[in-house]
Amino acid sequence: MGSRASSLLREEEIDEIKKETGSVSHSQITRLYSRFTSLDKGENGTLCREDFQRIPELAINPLGDRIINAFFPESEDQVNFRGFMRTLAHFRPIEESDKHKDPRVPEPLNSRNNKLLFAFRLYDLDKDDKISREELLQVLRMMVGVNISDEQLGSIADRTIQEADQDGDLSISFTEFQKVLEKVDVEQKMSIRFLH
Repeated sequence: MGSRASSLLREEEIDEIKKETGSVSHSQITRLYSRFTSLDKGENGTLCREDFQRIPELAINPLGDRIINAFFPESEDQVNFRGFMRTLAHFRPIEESDKHKDPRVPEPLNSRNNKLLFAFRLYDLDKDDKISREELLQVLRMMVGVNISDEQLGSIADRTIQEADQDGDLSISFTEFQKVLEKVDVEQKMSIRFLH
């Protein structure tokens, strides 16, 4: 299975993916390519939302739909392997060697800043670069379902915005989101085992 996957990926493509994704190893790329092709029920080299919805871990995740949507660029309904890898790279741990890169080189997709931006976009439902009270409420409802009353959720959303909102616009900007999470171990919270 791995040899078939690697034979369908050219070495140049693997090298480009390694550069784009923060040095994911050759074996990880071929293993993920094999997983990608097994999910590709249409056998057309792309995945659609339905392909992702068949993944049990996403099907039971309360934010599964938001995570699935993150794989698809604006108005796209399919993702190729490179796009798949670019999204997965956000969940790859930051290697010690990645932390001391040349500042003139773009940050890898798995940098702390890019991980936070990825998480921020899961909350920014209307993609206006801020998280409103309504967006926060929607995501909280996805996460807790009916286990908490609307009044309690409203209180959580209000308190969260009150603590994070520094400019008084009653929403959370990316800068404010970063500030609130500056002491959170994003590395621990946003890693997937199969990328290790």
